[in-house]
Amino acid sequence: MTVSTQPNLIQFLQDDLAISAASIKVALKHSEQDPGPLPMILWQYGLVTLEQLEQIYDWMEAA
Repeated sequence: MTVSTQPNLIQFLQDDLAISAASIKVALKHSEQDPGPLPMILWQYGLVTLEQLEQIYDWMEAA
C-alpha cells in the first residue's frame, strides 16, 4: 500500500466499515512497532472481523 492510499483506506474503514478512530489509532501505533499491512494488524488485534478483513482487501484491490 502506498502512502497516498493510506488516508483513503482510513476513510473507508471509518465510513464503510464503521471502525472507530480509536481502533485505527491503536492499529497505527502497533504498526510503528511491528511493521505490517494495516488491515492485518487490525485483524490480529481483533479490531475487525475476518469478513471485514476480506472487504478491506477487496476495496484495496479495486482502489
